[in-house]
Amino acid sequence: MPPRADHTSTSDVVFRKLRGAILSGELQQGSLHSIYEFAEKYQVSRTPVREAVLRLADTGMVVIERNRGFRIRGLSVDDVRAVFEFRLVLETTSASYAAQHASPSVVERLVENLMQMPPVIAAEDGAAFTRLDREFHDEIIATMDNSRVRQELAGLRAATQSMGVTTMGRTSRLREIYSDHQPIVKAIVAGDSLAAARAMTRHLVHSGCVIMSEVAERTGDTLPQNWPDFLLPSLLDNRPETTDAR
Repeated sequence: MPPRADHTSTSDVVFRKLRGAILSGELQQGSLHSIYEFAEKYQVSRTPVREAVLRLADTGMVVIERNRGFRIRGLSVDDVRAVFEFRLVLETTSASYAAQHASPSVVERLVENLMQMPPVIAAEDGAAFTRLDREFHDEIIATMDNSRVRQELAGLRAATQSMGVTTMGRTSRLREIYSDHQPIVKAIVAGDSLAAARAMTRHLVHSGCVIMSEVAERTGDTLPQNWPDFLLPSLLDNRPETTDAR
């Protein structure tokens, strides 16, 4: 059992290194690489590198080419849009459900999670904040007691974090996320399912627009107009102007 834990840890480390190299531009879009190349570079076996590459393929950051290796794909605005549209459908439902069905212990943990964010922001600890953000969304999703939803959202969240690595490092962005989380918790505490769904929608639209704008700056892609009004018009009433991707 311990060897498996060590192996998983190695795969995670390789995944983070490769993801960071892609986001930083060290591994350029369109470049072709082999599993052997990074096994040698990171002084690990091929298996954890192969697993890390498969995870990157799931996020859309690389394309696996049979008998050749894998090619750096990079991220497009359309990639970000697709991920956030999927998250909007699943997580607004989860937030609405949590407002009606979250147990007192779940509500308590959400409030505690929110209280832990300000000191982490003050310390400019992006890694700790990312952990709190993940735990926050996990608590809400878990109220549905649906393993398929949890599995799908775990993959989407991994993709989102890959996309948002650079934005999560900015203190101003951490404050924005904290501000977005407050009305979600308030609505869940009050048992207001519509307010919870709307607050989650505003949060995800805001995050999606921030990341799409950053990706567009790097790639020159065109931002979608009026996103995502066509998808959830009833939940976007009175949304803040900052959620407009144009």
